[in-house]
Amino acid sequence: MSRFEELDDVVTLADQMETDEGPIILINLFTVDASEEEALLKAWAHDADFMKAQPGYISTQLHQGIAGSSTFMNYAVWQDVKSFRNAFCHPEFQRRIADYPPSAKARPHLVRKLSIENHCVA
Repeated sequence: MSRFEELDDVVTLADQMETDEGPIILINLFTVDASEEEALLKAWAHDADFMKAQPGYISTQLHQGIAGSSTFMNYAVWQDVKSFRNAFCHPEFQRRIADYPPSAKARPHLVRKLSIENHCVA
């Protein structure tokens, strides 16, 4: 993959991976040149196969922007940060990152589900 960028200007993915929360959701926004979409999809599917076999993995989905967009969003649910961290830092996964096309940019970020009942919306 040509590069990672932070989705949040204040809290980095590395900061998040030092926490002890769960369950968590990985949101990863990818952009890629339109000519390399198929290569991105192939690399993502290869990664997804690896992640599905890791302890703590729950599910994942990949979505693509509409109207000719070359923006993709991966949504992956994990039991906890520790499980995600172990899978993400695994040497095999780190090797697979090189399979992404050169134009690909990833913006990963960890989030948790909020219950609307617990938060007021003004």
